[in-house]
Amino acid sequence: MALEDTRDKILSVANKLFSRFGFHKTSMDEIAKIARKAKGSLYYHFSSKEELFKEVVSKEMISLKTQLSIIIDNTDLSASGKIKEYLIKRMEVLSEAANYHETLKADFFEHFDFIDELRNELDLWEKASLKKIISQGVKTGEFVEQTDIDVLLDVYIMVLKGLEIPFFLQDKYDRYSPYFENLMNIFTKGLSR
Repeated sequence: MALEDTRDKILSVANKLFSRFGFHKTSMDEIAKIARKAKGSLYYHFSSKEELFKEVVSKEMISLKTQLSIIIDNTDLSASGKIKEYLIKRMEVLSEAANYHETLKADFFEHFDFIDELRNELDLWEKASLKKIISQGVKTGEFVEQTDIDVLLDVYIMVLKGLEIPFFLQDKYDRYSPYFENLMNIFTKGLSR
């Protein structure tokens, strides 16, 4: 149990430091010092700073998926209600995911190749999740059958990702978040019968 506690402590400290100072300005030495662990202990659990950062970002993505899954599995919501709640919750969770924001910044200045797998996995998960919601809407007669659903979902995810830069890096989230429901009305009307 002590090994797991040490790992959790390292992740907690790394999360705080990466969130506050970013990937490049946070050192393994600093993480070890604040976690009150030997530097060797960090390298026992994580082979590199990149692996540690990837794990921190992975935890943010797991949190996102967990919270979105509650909406996807909610049997009391219509398909259009789920899509609206999905966008609102997605953006709300990501607005607090400072380390995810760091990966967005990296796309402009340098590319964090070690994060690509996580981001691709999230894209596939989101595509499958949204497909499930749209399929529900088709089954209940709320939405029309989509012949090119995969293309539609790819574009939808591109739109969501396109919103991330202005919302999270240019601090426009608070200004535009009150309009998310209107944005989703446009999307769901396009699916409706």
